Amino acid sequence: MIKRDDILSMEYFKKTQYTGCHQGMRYRLEGIKGEDDGKVLRCTVWPEPFNFFTTPAEQKTAADFTFDEDGIVDAIAWMNDRLFEDRDKWEHAKENWDNYA
Repeated sequence: MIKRDDILSMEYFKKTQYTGCHQGMRYRLEGIKGEDDGKVLRCTVWPEPFNFFTTPAEQKTAADFTFDEDGIVDAIAWMNDRLFEDRDKWEHAKENWDNYA
């Protein structure tokens, strides 16, 4: 389970993105421009073993949250839901090494 203490502060997201991994699931949190020109917090998850840029888009799932502390808490809850609901995907993620030469 990902906890709030595992993720950096809101001040960090004002400057750059944050990436991490947990039990076969990689994730990225970043502030992006929203529809109304305000910032939103985008959270993207994908299976190991590769980074955000080398993983095909069809393997990624993303959701947007408010760009504040509540948004971080909501993003963590969403990631934990993905961990539970897609457990089989994460448990077999390391097998993805075999798909690449």
